[in-house]
Amino acid sequence: MELDTSDLGGHIHRQYDEDLEAIRTRVLAMGGLVEQQIDNALKALRDEDVELGERVVGDDCKINELEVGIDEECTRIIALRQPAAGDLRMVVAIIKTITDLERIGDEAEKIGRMAARLAGTCYSRRQMNGVQHLGSRVSKMVHDALDAFARLDVNSALRVVREDEGVDAEYETIMRTLSTYMMEDPRQIAQAMDIIWCVRALERIGDHAKNICEYLIYFVKGKDVRHISVEDMEREANALA
Repeated sequence: MELDTSDLGGHIHRQYDEDLEAIRTRVLAMGGLVEQQIDNALKALRDEDVELGERVVGDDCKINELEVGIDEECTRIIALRQPAAGDLRMVVAIIKTITDLERIGDEAEKIGRMAARLAGTCYSRRQMNGVQHLGSRVSKMVHDALDAFARLDVNSALRVVREDEGVDAEYETIMRTLSTYMMEDPRQIAQAMDIIWCVRALERIGDHAKNICEYLIYFVKGKDVRHISVEDMEREANALA
């Protein structure tokens, strides 16, 4: 009696597609946790909430665990399925994306730690308003990057990449202002340095959000657009449309 394998190929293919979709879903779940970490870190900084800042620090391990789990699943798929072309690009993009998400979590942890340290000190509320504005801008970048990833939307990804230029300019402005502030009042140097760490962490979060969008463009378009100007990136993406 011969084994009927007529539907075996179709079943394997469906299972493979389900495995890939499950990984994408886990990446988005990880992204949601990262977004919450950013929001909590900024809230802790704004409200001088020591407990919330410490919670952000403690919750970073959850993001690390998700990165390890997703990475192991991607390794399993590569070993068992040997993906090619678009599927391989997708797995590679996911591996790179979760690395950046984990690093965003690390930066949020730094902000949470600085929030706990700054609570109750006499730092300038005017300077903190600038930090919060930058934080809101960067938080939106992360949200939009994850939304582009979920919808495989290259145009939205390009807008996030473009936004990073504005974030970098705002970062430089805040850093110059803080430097002037420290020169005018050396007594506030310790607090100002903690704020600088927060600002630097936010700028890095923006960079990681940009990276995620570059990986998405690579996955969808099959073109590595890292290390080129935004204008060249837009031209490459449109040329491959």
